Amino acid sequence: MTRILGIDPGSRLTGFGIIEMQGSRALWISSGCIRTADGTLDTRLKTICQGLEALLEEHRPDEVAVEQVFMHRNADSALKLGQARGAAISTVALRSLPMSEYSPTEIKKAIVGKGSAAKAQVQHMVQHLLGLNKLPQEDAADALAVALCHAHLRQSMQQLSPRLPAGVRRLRRRR
Repeated sequence: MTRILGIDPGSRLTGFGIIEMQGSRALWISSGCIRTADGTLDTRLKTICQGLEALLEEHRPDEVAVEQVFMHRNADSALKLGQARGAAISTVALRSLPMSEYSPTEIKKAIVGKGSAAKAQVQHMVQHLLGLNKLPQEDAADALAVALCHAHLRQSMQQLSPRLPAGVRRLRRRR
């Protein structure tokens, strides 16, 4: 079993989604949002770090996946998003957890089948893939989609790498 934390960073709402992979089956563990109060950017970043630290402590994920920043029309918004993302990555890095990053297009393609999918389509597919009885909140759905994307790509990579018989080690080629 592998527990994966997906993070959809934002300076006001940071979505999180935790799934557990049991073989090829994804199970929902938890999801929601870390909400920051109005205030200075440093206060909001501190709230994000503290919220993620509490999630890491409570759920003890094995791996973490984070959505990459995409360029907003507003440069100030993009900078704030990048700072929230940096706070999230730093919090995870302090725990030395394996971390992967995915673009919004990669995530949508892995979950919906097309990189230009609407948020409502992502929500619907996350609900379907995890067998949830209601649509998850938008930011939580995005974070769950990040975790599912990571799980699917991770599983594909494992299937592509040839399995060696027990006791046989793979040698790395040196350059």
